[in-house]
Amino acid sequence: MTVVLLVLLAALAFEYINGFHDAANAIATVVSTRVLTPRQAIALAAFFNLIGAFLGVSVAKTIASGLVDTAAVTQTTVLAALLAAIIWNLITWWLGLPSSSSHALIGGLCGAAIATSGGKWSVLHWQIVTADGKHLGLWPKVVLPMFTSPIVGFIVAAIVMALLYICLRKATPRLVNGIFGKLQLLSAAVMGLSHGSNDAQKTMGIMTLALATATGAGVFDHLPSWLSFLHHSGSDIPWWVITACALTMAAGTAGGGWRIIRTMGHKMVKLQPVHGFAAETSAAAVILTGSHFGIPLSTTHVISTSIMGVGSVKRFSAVKWGVVGRIVWAWVLTLPVTGLLGYFSVKLLHACGVL
Repeated sequence: MTVVLLVLLAALAFEYINGFHDAANAIATVVSTRVLTPRQAIALAAFFNLIGAFLGVSVAKTIASGLVDTAAVTQTTVLAALLAAIIWNLITWWLGLPSSSSHALIGGLCGAAIATSGGKWSVLHWQIVTADGKHLGLWPKVVLPMFTSPIVGFIVAAIVMALLYICLRKATPRLVNGIFGKLQLLSAAVMGLSHGSNDAQKTMGIMTLALATATGAGVFDHLPSWLSFLHHSGSDIPWWVITACALTMAAGTAGGGWRIIRTMGHKMVKLQPVHGFAAETSAAAVILTGSHFGIPLSTTHVISTSIMGVGSVKRFSAVKWGVVGRIVWAWVLTLPVTGLLGYFSVKLLHACGVL
């Protein structure tokens, strides 16, 4: 029971750090364009992250049962996955690099599951088709979207920006800034909503996986009746898990992650309100689509490439590609590094007597 509680606390710690680390996803552009002050932007993002977390559970179900063989998952597996994701998030935050909390958690879970199974790669669900025709597994839900969603974000944002340039070619800069300064309030809110709808669900899924594993192992059999809410045997996401994750992510977002906000809002491209609106609207559309289909997208990847797409239309040289290169390296390394961290975390926890 102690290990289960430790896992749940680690999950909420990850969720807080996720909100803290990914606050830039929702507010970097609206801060850099000076439409809102940092405090106002964080309050807006935290509120809409909270609302977004209640919009659905499709992504949470993917994390809970669609990526690894649940028979190979123990409390130690889940704890190791969370530790791997937390470590990577803190490293990339310290370096000011926007990286994927989603992929950090998934990589940690895969590495930990392989370690728990004694090195069997077969515990990873690469691609499976359910009885009702749904495609699950790492390929359709993680790997393929990892490559396609940033590209889609870039292209959609570039098209939106190009259309706005055509429509506004005769408008004065003062008029454009006035209109899109107000519209960016809406796009920032939708971006916060989309971030909450996708990212908060990942921790919901990992907590549900931990509860189902503990229930199957009989950990909760002798608990008093008032703790019966901990029992969980199916793939539905408990209401209290949804609420806890939503509140924790909102609190983390309220804490802000200024190192990453500076990278995304200032170092990649110099933005004005119209650019911020185009980037946020495009990214939010892609992310909400992913949430609807239960795909755990990297919101970081999508908003980052949307900003790049907007900047490249403005002027290709306006994008600071050296900074982009550092960001891409962080993206490429996330899955393998967290996989190794998850694997060795299991070994370390076993060596320390955590079973």
